Amino acid sequence: MPLETSRSVYLHDIPLREALDRFEDALEAANLLKPLAGEPISLEQALGRITAQPVWAQISSPHYHSAAMDGYALRANDTAGASDRNPASLSLDGQAAYVDTGDPLPDWADAVVPVENVEIVETEHAGDRVPAIRVLSGTSPWKNVRLMGEDMVATELVLPAGRKLRPVDLGAIAASGHATVEVWRKPRVAVIPSGSELVPIGELPHPGEIIEFNSLVLSAQIEDWGAIPTRFEIIPDDLEQLKKSVREAAREHDLILINAGSSAGSEDFTARVIADLGELLVHGIAVRPGHPVILGMVHPGSGYGPTPVVGVPGFPVSAALTGEIFVRPLLKRWLGDIDEERDTLRATITRKIHSSAGDDEYVRVIAGEVGGRWVAAPLSRGAGVISSLVRADGILIVPSGVQGHAAGEVVEIELYTPLDRLRRTILALGSHDLTLDLLAQFLALRGARLTSANLGSLGGLIALQRGEAHIAGSHLLDPQSGEFNLAYIERYLPDTPVHVIGLVEREQGLITASGNPKRISGLPDLAREDVTFVNRQRGSGTRILLDYHLERLSLSGSDIRGYQREEYTHLMVAASIASGRADAGLAIRAAAAALGLDFVPLYQERYDLVIPAAFVEDPKLAALFETLNDDQFKSQVEALPGYNTKPMGETIAVMNASK
Repeated sequence: MPLETSRSVYLHDIPLREALDRFEDALEAANLLKPLAGEPISLEQALGRITAQPVWAQISSPHYHSAAMDGYALRANDTAGASDRNPASLSLDGQAAYVDTGDPLPDWADAVVPVENVEIVETEHAGDRVPAIRVLSGTSPWKNVRLMGEDMVATELVLPAGRKLRPVDLGAIAASGHATVEVWRKPRVAVIPSGSELVPIGELPHPGEIIEFNSLVLSAQIEDWGAIPTRFEIIPDDLEQLKKSVREAAREHDLILINAGSSAGSEDFTARVIADLGELLVHGIAVRPGHPVILGMVHPGSGYGPTPVVGVPGFPVSAALTGEIFVRPLLKRWLGDIDEERDTLRATITRKIHSSAGDDEYVRVIAGEVGGRWVAAPLSRGAGVISSLVRADGILIVPSGVQGHAAGEVVEIELYTPLDRLRRTILALGSHDLTLDLLAQFLALRGARLTSANLGSLGGLIALQRGEAHIAGSHLLDPQSGEFNLAYIERYLPDTPVHVIGLVEREQGLITASGNPKRISGLPDLAREDVTFVNRQRGSGTRILLDYHLERLSLSGSDIRGYQREEYTHLMVAASIASGRADAGLAIRAAAAALGLDFVPLYQERYDLVIPAAFVEDPKLAALFETLNDDQFKSQVEALPGYNTKPMGETIAVMNASK
């Protein structure tokens, strides 16, 4: 007998947009328009998966000082004045030691001389002839040494949530001390072929029978899109048997595809099954090929939630197109995935790049669209710095024969990050602060993206002057007024209208080794002969703060051992002290706490975001301003040692508005 089917489930084409809206509304009501639950998996299984939680470094990488090449570890001071005419002879019994690349540096050594730059000789030691090396030129401290924390420092953000894991990402996660990573669970998709005319692959069909291969194609698509397919056996045209299979599938799967002739024919049971077990949303869409598509939700009962169902047309091209239009976007959303296609981009490089004329060089860059043009900021170029590959939006290839690129030159970038994501990128250049990592994470949850490079506060203002960034982080103290940033903005951005938005107040002081063994209590102690200092780079707000207070104490950089040693972040200053490379450094309290070091509090400072007025109303920055008023974000910032959020989101000043 023909099936008594309600007219409400008969084929009725509607516009594609309307069909998608109905389906999405039903998914939203069922709380299914978001990634599925997270799960921890081993790094060996994680390639191509999407991070469900941010990954923070558990250890520094490298976690010890190591030799950067084969050679001899020694004290740089022992080679002072060495030359061809006056070589330095060092015994291999306490003055020098052979090391291979990657070997730990002996505690007493602070440099490595390449093996090809020494001669093996003998020298007198305690009345005996002992093996020695002859060094023909002097070296400097920490030459040819990979320093602790060069790649990443413990507690630093390694990867944000929502990152599709590449091979270099897995290496970075492992290097930061993790063996597993939290990723979004793969969706499970049931593919049910239905029709009495169907026969399995490998079986010769009789007239009126069709080899069933659509489920093979659909399953392959599902696997290619990152989900887990289950192919059911062919279900004949039997309403109750199909209902039973759908109920079973709903208990174990996140999505059900029923492949059949989804028209209004008497033996089309898909629409009736969905209507009987749940809600029929759409039966027919005005798109060709593929118009007899069915969309619905079924409720299997027994405590299981609603499960979306797609009735897939029987024609092979229609079936494949249905997967592309309806299945793929849903799976990508559940996986937290964004399609990535390798592309190229012509962008303005933000600073000069030097390159060896004889080599092809691959320079990692971050990129963004600023004021209608694309800009690219180079990242660290160290051969061992895998974190620069993690952060990179693309690669600039400098071919052999080209000695580099000038700042402002337009270059071609081979992209890792898709263009649509770069268009949503907020590019921040300037001072380093730990809250930028947290801010990037919260923006990612809002569908926005923040990427940054550490240039120092002055470097950030100059980048704004040249139109190379949306935001500059700054904490520059004006000695005359005691105010932060405003005088420098007037000096470096006299013709650029800007808004100065408060971010945080934070505590600056001297970081020392745990227990403060040298009893350092303030800046005057930096002039002691037994204290080695590590500085921030020229142009950073911390360096300017230091110089201001040194001048007030009638001290200069020449009075301080190590004043010329520079690091680009607070965490790297802390890493230098944790590794024994220095005794003290001026940095924020949170950096000391991150590595279990002591902290001598000295100053309170305000860290601001300087934003050109042209970008304040830019929709790209809307999520940024929302986040600055997010109580959860504020509470996480307040949890950082030495931070408070009193100025967060406050407009400190609007400058040059009439220009």
